[in-house]
Amino acid sequence: MHPYPEETLKPEGNYIQRAWQESVLPLAQKMGVKMILPKVSPQPHTHLAHEGLLYSKKHHKEQEYAHRVFISFYQEGKDIGKIEVLRSIAEESGLDGESFEQALVSREFSSEREEYLRQAFEEVQITAVPTMFIGDRVLKGLHPQANIERALRGAIRDEKMEFCDGDECE
Repeated sequence: MHPYPEETLKPEGNYIQRAWQESVLPLAQKMGVKMILPKVSPQPHTHLAHEGLLYSKKHHKEQEYAHRVFISFYQEGKDIGKIEVLRSIAEESGLDGESFEQALVSREFSSEREEYLRQAFEEVQITAVPTMFIGDRVLKGLHPQANIERALRGAIRDEKMEFCDGDECE
């Protein structure tokens, strides 16, 4: 998430390079997901892509659109901050490009997007992407599989379900 108008990071910067090499790429490789670190610099703002998702949701194409945005950015290195790129993605997802572009230009979904962000930041207190809620546990940022599994086992144990593992069971 790179909300407008905050400054976005550059892919050549230390933070993104380190996060990519230490967390993102190894996890993607382990899961068999082809990913590249897009060279778009600075990273694109995502408000228009998110508004496009709300448009696509209205037209029951949100899964297709979200998948194409991911592929376009993380596999093809396209600048998903540009309306023409998003329009192409929308058309590839089976949406009407003309009305999609008009919705972005007019900012038809801006208020709805802002409300989702307000809820995420204020009500749910999401401060990092990804954020996972597992029972009472909150994992912010990238975590190794072992941490996620521990959180899952703990949540299962807390709910007094029978599924747990070895020493984790009480």
